[in-house]
This record gives sequence, structure tokens and C-alpha cells, in this order.
Amino acid sequence: MEKTVDENGNVRWDGSAQAPPFGIRDKIGYMFGDFGNDFSFIFASNYLMVFYTKVLGFGGFVVGLLFMGARIVDAFTDVTMGRIVDHMQPARDGRFRPWIKWGCVPVAVASTIMYLYLVRDWAYWAKLVYVVITYLLWSSFCYTAINIPYGSMASVISPDVKDRASLSTFRSIGASLAGLVIGVLVPLFVYQTDEAGNQVVIPVAFTVTAVVFGFLSVGCYLLCYFLCRERVSFEKKEGHKESVGRMLAGLWKNRPLLSLVCAALVLLLATLLGQTMNNYLFLDYFKNTKALAVLNVISIAAVLVLAPFVSKIAVRFGKKEAGALGMLGAGIVYVLLYYLKVKSIPLFLGLLFLGTVGVGLFNLIVWAFITDIIDYQEVATGKREDGTVYAVYSFARKVGQALAGGLGGFVLTAIGYVSEAPMQAAEVSQRIYTVATLVPGVCYLVVFLIMKFYYPLSRGEVERNTAILQKRRKKGDSPE
Repeated sequence: MEKTVDENGNVRWDGSAQAPPFGIRDKIGYMFGDFGNDFSFIFASNYLMVFYTKVLGFGGFVVGLLFMGARIVDAFTDVTMGRIVDHMQPARDGRFRPWIKWGCVPVAVASTIMYLYLVRDWAYWAKLVYVVITYLLWSSFCYTAINIPYGSMASVISPDVKDRASLSTFRSIGASLAGLVIGVLVPLFVYQTDEAGNQVVIPVAFTVTAVVFGFLSVGCYLLCYFLCRERVSFEKKEGHKESVGRMLAGLWKNRPLLSLVCAALVLLLATLLGQTMNNYLFLDYFKNTKALAVLNVISIAAVLVLAPFVSKIAVRFGKKEAGALGMLGAGIVYVLLYYLKVKSIPLFLGLLFLGTVGVGLFNLIVWAFITDIIDYQEVATGKREDGTVYAVYSFARKVGQALAGGLGGFVLTAIGYVSEAPMQAAEVSQRIYTVATLVPGVCYLVVFLIMKFYYPLSRGEVERNTAILQKRRKKGDSPE
């Protein structure tokens, strides 16, 4: 990164002169970044609740409190991390890339130690201390320290709207590939059928899987670091730092960010609660955990089928318009599943595929929404706050994750789920089906309403903001 200081004291950092043109190398590198993220994030979203309840023996209510309480810590660590990356002077390899290099090993280690099966033999209080410390270490500190710089980096890899849409697509492909590995392989290793025909977990398999995923995540993060480059120049006035309170007050007026935060909360609640409940759905309702692997293949297949066309769809119709339509379709399918009370696994999987297409369409472009919002904030305020904007959104995602995990634990307790029981009562299994279908369906329809009627960045508005920023940079204007 090259540094220049003008007569007004504005510092300009420009990496475009040293970097090769944007291309497939950046897309693949950015894809591997989320591949690395989701070896811990998706694994925790799908199986940490199972590990805590089935291996360590905690009730769903206790786990729910843990997930919810951790988000209070995140309210400080996420925003703090965003401010750090926004105000630290860039290194030679950029402002965001170094954090990926520094954070890859700590986040892998922190994720791995959450799944130590030997802890099941400890006293209850010792197990509780263990889960609180290890979960906070991973979620609120290590994962935050790498995920916020990684997510913010998309806004400086390229200024072009099409390039950013493609980065969002490749990021989602990376998440989908991680989801495919986790969704297909993990059920085959962590579950087995006992002599009575019931599905039970294998404790040691969680630890072994976490170790393997830790090594794989480090490799993916390093590929992201070496393949991506930062190109977008930005300016910062030396010695000038805005207070956190004033900064947050400014973001509170950012309607696109607020609407996307609301949508993210509801979407993550629906998706992750559905993923959590699917483990219990196939364990206790369908009584076929092998079909869970098929479900995960189908879910990933929907995303991979859409991926080649998403950039064209986003350019032709607009990201807002396409995302809203996807949510509407997904909501209708899930509500239909609830009313049909499907008993056939093939029929259930077939309908779920259609719903996943809608969710996949939204998820493939959701990260491009963030870069649009960062541009909107710069146009509106004259300040470039990549890390802070992304940190607010990241915190919203974590809240959604916690709500899903916490609500999942509360719901399991409320519907009468017994963790120690090899088989659940019929009415409990039916309640699991209701939660796994009706709740996501209603939530997806709510996301549709938010994106359709409240999120303001239509295709035309995004193009106008991009043109304004390009004009400013050509003139050499600097944010205040």
C-alpha cells in the first residue's frame, strides 16, 4: 500500500498500482475465505447444540442462555474490532488481509477446543465453566478478529459493482462447499444406530472432526490471504478519530444498514434454527440420520445450480429485487410443508429443495448488499467506514445465530424434549416438525417484506452511488 499526505493532512492509501487487475484469482481466494470461516461457523451452528446436549448432558435452556449471553459480549467486541481495522494504518499487504494471516491459527484452535469429549466426565460446574470460556473465546474474540476484516475486505478488492456481486457469489459458494463437507460427512461420523434401532451420537467423533476442520480452515484462510489483493484507495485524516457514540448515532440513520440488519436477524433465526432442528427432525421424526446427509447435499446443490447465473440476475434485475423474490418463494414453500405434514422423506426433500433455491438466491448476493451499504454511507457522510459497517452487520448475524441457538434450546425444553431419552414421544416429534417448517416459513416471508418495502437500495440507487464515488476519486476528493 502506497501512502501519500496532501496539504490538508489527509492520508491516502492506494494499493491499485501494486496489484494485478481484478480477476478469477481474487474470486477463488475470497471463496476460500468463507470456506475457512464456515469450518467453524457452520459446524458450530449445526452441531454445537447437539454436542452440548447429547455429549455433555446440558439441558436446552442452559445452552440457550449461553448463546444469548455471549451476544452481550459481542456487542462490544464486534464494534471494537470494526473500529480497530478502520483506524489502524495499513501494512504493506493491506488494511484487512494481515488480519487473516494473523488470525487463522487462533480461530482454528479456539474452535477445536470447544469439542473436547473428555469433558463429559467432569463435574457439572467444571463443564459449565469450560463451555462458557471456550465458546466466548471462539465466538466473541478469535472468530470476530478474523471475520470482520475478511468481510470488510470485499469493499476494497474492487470498486466495480459487478465485481463485488461476483465476490458475494463466490463467498456464498465457499460457504456452500463448507456446508456440503460438513452436512454430508459429519452425520456419517457423529451418529450411529444402536441395537434397538435408535440414532445415537459418538462423542469422540466430535473432537476428531473439530481437529480436522481446524487444519482445513487454516489452509483455506491462507489461500484467501495469498490470492486476494486490496485495490480501492481510501483516505483518512491523521489524528482525527470520531467517538464511538457519534459514529453509532450516524449509523443509526443509515436506513439500508438498519433494514439489512433486521433482515439478517430474521433470516439467520430462520435458517440456523431450521438447521438445528433438522438434526432432531431426522433423528426423532423421520428416524433416519443418513437422510440428513442427503438433505445437506440438496441444499448445497440448489446454491451451486444458481451460482453461475447470480451475477447476471443481479445486474439485470437488481440485488434488492432478486433477493426479495427469493425470500417470497422460500416462505411459501416452508409454510406449505407445515400444512402438508409430510411423512415421506423423498417428498420432504423435494419440496425443501425448492425452498432452498429461494434462500440460496438471497444468500448468494447478501454480501454484495454490504459493499453497497458501505458506499451509501460514504456518499451520505463523506466517511469511509468499511470495518465498522461490517462489524454492525456481523454483530446482527451473531445475534441471529444466538437467537437461533438459544431459541432452539428453549424450544426443545418447551416442547418436552428429553436429552437423555433414546426415543422421543410422538407428540414431541410432531412439535419438532412444526418448529422446523412453520417458523422458517414465517421468517422468510418477513424478510421478503423488509427487503421489498423498507430496504431502499434499488438497482438505480446503487448505480448512482457508484458513479458519485468514482467521480469523487477521479477528482481526488477526500472524506472528512
